[in-house]
Amino acid sequence: MFSFPLIMKRLTVISGLFLALLGSSALAAYPDKPIKVIVPFSPGGGTDLVARTLGVAMSDDLGQPIVIDNKPGGSTMVGTEALAKSPADGYTLVVATLAHAVNPSLKTKLPYSQDKDFAPVILVGVSPNVVVVSAESPYKTFQEFLLDAKANPGKLSYASQGGGTSAHLAGELFNSLAGTKLTHVPYKGAGPALTDVIGGQVDVMFATASAVGSLVDSGKLRALAVTTPARSTTPQLAKLPTVAESGVPGYSAGSWYGYYAPAGTPPSVINKLNASIKKAAQTQAFKTRVESEGLMIKTGSPEDFAKFVKAEELRWRAVIKSANIAPD
Repeated sequence: MFSFPLIMKRLTVISGLFLALLGSSALAAYPDKPIKVIVPFSPGGGTDLVARTLGVAMSDDLGQPIVIDNKPGGSTMVGTEALAKSPADGYTLVVATLAHAVNPSLKTKLPYSQDKDFAPVILVGVSPNVVVVSAESPYKTFQEFLLDAKANPGKLSYASQGGGTSAHLAGELFNSLAGTKLTHVPYKGAGPALTDVIGGQVDVMFATASAVGSLVDSGKLRALAVTTPARSTTPQLAKLPTVAESGVPGYSAGSWYGYYAPAGTPPSVINKLNASIKKAAQTQAFKTRVESEGLMIKTGSPEDFAKFVKAEELRWRAVIKSANIAPD
């Protein structure tokens, strides 16, 4: 004859096993509804293009719609905060960029915990910035520009799409490693910055590949070098030398794209997303669309992405400190 406590104990064990099976079944069924991907920029830019193009292939692979949600503002912090406050169930992701790694050094206070609120999913790829000058500039090669910059400290200027952007930090890293003193001229966006480079009001810009591709092709800008350690493998940029090989050893700067989920997202879901994005990044449709970005696809594990971002945080923190860029 069973005692009441024993019966209750066995019922508790059975119910626990039932819930565990139910939970594993739910995870096995993932995804069973649309997945939202937050893009912390306005529609139409490089990050938006990456998210939407990958989203098509991901949807085919996972069998669910991939919904793009543009949340610009706060140097990507608006969209990133939205992810941090989302359920950890794999149905909300964010596309992170260089801003994610530099914001802790550029902002006095973040609306989330950089180290505790996010689960890395995957690095998609790295894109070089391109050193460009006006088509009317006297500089025909990067070496000519470098020699003049060294010979005339404080007399040459470089444009950026705003403080703390990849173009700004790439210029400051150049000053640090080359021993030059280019004057930073920030603009509210890449468009007006490049307009003044074309017009000769500013001497140079370490611009994103996506922003300058058509302007170089049309002859309005002259490309001198790429900022990544190795030459680009994309046809549009393949002939350009690197800044490092052109007289600034150790120089490395660029843009990148990667996916995060909220912290606490089950590892099985993270791994499924990682595999889907990795597969999507190898489709011909994606490779063709990002060619103008100069994007070099470098997918790996979630752990690889975590190590990459931490290295970026430390590297750019040193540059920001050396350049005396004050947090805002």
